[in-house]
Amino acid sequence: MDRNSLKALPFTKMHGAGNDYIYIDGRGLTLNWPKIAVSMSDRHFGVGSDGLILALGSDRADLRMEMFNSDGSVGRMCGNGIRCLVAFGIDIGMVPPGRCPVEVETASGVLSVTPIWRDGHISMARVDMEEPRFGAADVPFNVPGESTLTDYPFFVDGSKFAINGVSMGNPHAVAVLDEPVGNVKLSRLGPLLERDGRFPEGVNFEIVNVLSRNLIKVRVWERGSGQTMACGTGACAAAVVARRKRLIDDAVTVSLPGGDLGIEWSGTGSVVMVGPIERVFEGSWPI
Repeated sequence: MDRNSLKALPFTKMHGAGNDYIYIDGRGLTLNWPKIAVSMSDRHFGVGSDGLILALGSDRADLRMEMFNSDGSVGRMCGNGIRCLVAFGIDIGMVPPGRCPVEVETASGVLSVTPIWRDGHISMARVDMEEPRFGAADVPFNVPGESTLTDYPFFVDGSKFAINGVSMGNPHAVAVLDEPVGNVKLSRLGPLLERDGRFPEGVNFEIVNVLSRNLIKVRVWERGSGQTMACGTGACAAAVVARRKRLIDDAVTVSLPGGDLGIEWSGTGSVVMVGPIERVFEGSWPI
């Protein structure tokens, strides 16, 4: 059957720590995905989500992840999204249930995801997020003479932040604060950071409170999606910055508005993320 003749698009809504996405088997379909992502992501007139993720075939891995943010822009990677994608891929038969780890091709490279099973279904997953990069060119961040971004003084709308740049396959600007993160007007400052001309590809903005050697609290403004309940790559970026500052130990719980993620990083090598997978509901969308 020509899948492009479908009148309705089957989908599954899933979330990881409140970071919710719509999952679609995109094999054999040629559709206007950015437009569909905007329509389906709308929280009043659509399904409601932080974006749309397609499961596609790959000649490099077990499956390929193609991601669209809620504004229709293309996303390179999503740590919460990739965990749920693996569970979705197994549910629809793209990936054998016994595969471990599952290799996923993303726009930022091939990542390894290890499913964690409980009572016959995948409830969590462990993701090798690969090595963080700190060069200004890696983020990227355009400031003459700056090779890395370490506590770079950044003024926005009357507020000053000490910005630390990290690439986790997508760009992040991280600020460790003494002020409680709940007091920061992220809905006002986030868009200004995201679209600042010094970030030519836009940026995700994380604000961080260090609560103990193994617990940090984080709020996130995501490029293309706005303020989200959680962000996997953002949690990694926040933990990496705190670890480089010697404020935390190698393993830390990252507390986000939607739940907790476990992040491990020794100071070198790959960052490892562990987090939940939740299936919300299935449905169909008219096309």
